[in-house]
This record gives sequence, structure tokens and C-alpha cells, in this order.
Amino acid sequence: MRIFVFGTRGFPGVQGGVEKHCQELYTRMPASFQITVFRRKAFLALHAEKHYENIHFIDLVSTKIKGFESFFHSFLCTVVCLLKRPDLVHIHNIGPGIFTPFLRMAGIPVVLTFHSPNYEHKKWGKVGRFILRMGETLSLKYANRLIFVNRFQREKYTQKIKDKSLYIANGIETPGLSERTDYIESLGLRSRHYILAVGRITQEKGFDSLIEAYLPLKDKDISLVIAGTADYKQEFAVQVMQKAKENGVVMPGFVSGESLRQLYSHARLFVLPSYSEGFPLVLLEAMGYHLPVVVSDIPGNRQLDLPEEVYFTPGDCPILSHKMEEKIRSFSPVSYDLTKYSWKDIASSTMQVYNDI
Repeated sequence: MRIFVFGTRGFPGVQGGVEKHCQELYTRMPASFQITVFRRKAFLALHAEKHYENIHFIDLVSTKIKGFESFFHSFLCTVVCLLKRPDLVHIHNIGPGIFTPFLRMAGIPVVLTFHSPNYEHKKWGKVGRFILRMGETLSLKYANRLIFVNRFQREKYTQKIKDKSLYIANGIETPGLSERTDYIESLGLRSRHYILAVGRITQEKGFDSLIEAYLPLKDKDISLVIAGTADYKQEFAVQVMQKAKENGVVMPGFVSGESLRQLYSHARLFVLPSYSEGFPLVLLEAMGYHLPVVVSDIPGNRQLDLPEEVYFTPGDCPILSHKMEEKIRSFSPVSYDLTKYSWKDIASSTMQVYNDI
């Protein structure tokens, strides 16, 4: 079966939850599924040429212009799909899903994975939100099957939408703790003496609030690390990085591989202060490393069924500061039940969707 995939910037070595999702999902599919993934050249890392047995990449020219990047790339992907006519197209997220009707009119089946309601993100203006809303409407109506990674999001829609959709959560590959400390030491960090946050530097991630909440803890022999970078040169990201620099917050940029393993393995606490999430892979990863967590009280984070005391109202800096202080007073690894977040099972469920179509 020939499956064409777009809506991701690509993998490996590309920052983002959708990118991580696609890498973990498609690399677990057998050779009977011939996967072609469209990637955006502007975001590819130097080591992005890794070979996968059943995955072929088509790298297309792309921009880094916010609001135009995804639309332009998805248009090009749609044109290639119409010319090459795969057995099925799998689109990730509602923005790229705006082109679903064109594929259906050409007789090409479409699966769409709804990762998050992007129009809720603060970075989008009126025009961007309108386009994303239109993408949501068209993709929900015309896709053959819908996959929701957020079960609460699925419940918002009509029974007609629910009848052709299913909930398949994100997954985690059970990590092994890293005993190495060379990377964290290069950042001036000590094991169990820092709070960790991971993600893109965008408004919906709430890192500005996290830095503000950290200020009362600066003198308590605890550092703050925010691992991630901004996709675009925008005023908000510049302000966050400037505030971090002024207050001694460590911002190493996008981190992956062994370096990221070290950051997770030796952290004292993981914090996710987002205002909006689809299904937070970074939180799942932190739980895989048995880290205590403090997370914003939003539907995406509620899916993990964590103890009530770990949640705080997003943007409430005093409460976040209080909860972080409580957690860092003592460190004790936490055991989480992650058995239902197996990438192997997720890949199997997704392949069943393909076969059904």
C-alpha cells in the first residue's frame, strides 16, 4: 500500500510534536506499507538523510514565513499527490487539511490526524484563524477517516463526525536513563539541581509565565532549563529569550538524542505551562523518565490522569511558583502506568484504519 504523508515538517532531527509523532509512527510500520513523507527543506537538519527501509522522502522547497509556510508546502504536496496518485494520503493537522476536498475529488482516500485546534494559539491573527477554521471544517467533512490524539477534542463534534473518527493517543518509547552528565555539565548544570521544560518558544507554551514563576526560586540552588527554539523571528520569542538571559535561565535551543536524554535523566522537576496542547508528547516523555511534574490545567494535559495537586491554572505565576517550590524540596522518582501509550499498538491501530479504507 502506497501512503503519502504531509502536514509535518519532516524527520529526523526536526523540532515539534507532530514531527516526533510521525517519526515514531511510520518507522514502526512494516515494508508492506510504502510510506512517502513530504518534508520542508528549510527545516531539515544536516543529519536528516537517515535511511529507513520502508520510508521515502520528498523534500520540497519551503519558507519560514509564519502563516504561509504550511499552506504553501501543503499546496505543493497536494499537487504531487494528484500527479502520483498514491493509494491513500495521510494528512497531519487541520491547516494542511484544507486541501482534503481536492484529493477526494480526484478519488484519493484521505486519513486526517487532528493533533490540536491550532486556531486557539495566540500567535495567529484573524486571517490565520479564519484559514485554520476553514481547514478544520473542510478536513472534518471530506476526510474518509479521522484520528484524534485528544479524546476531549473528539467529543466536541457531531455524531456524524464521531462515526468516522477514533481516538488514538500519542505514545512513548520507554527510555533508558542516561548516566552520562557531560552535556548537562557543559551547560553549567548539576544533576537534580534544575527544573526542565521542553518545547517551541511560542506564546501558547507559556514559557514567559514559567520564567516569571521561577524568579522567587532563583536563590534556592535550583536552575531553570527551557530546551527549545523559535521557528520564526518574532517579538515574543525575542522577549522570552531576553528575559531568560537576564535571569540566568538556561536556553540551549533545540535538543535531541543523548543530550535530551541527559536533560530528562538528571532533572529534578518537569514543568509544562502551556495554554493549549493536543496531546503533550514532552509530558509523556518526562513521565517515562519518572520525573515529578507540574502542568497547566488544560484538557490536553488532563488526558494523562495525573494527581490533582500537579495541576495549576495556566498563567497563574504565584500558584505555579508555589507548586514548583513544593516539588523541589525533595526528589523522589515517580512510577507512572504508561502501558496504554505503546507506539507499537498505535502503529497497529493506524494500519488498521488504512486497511479499512
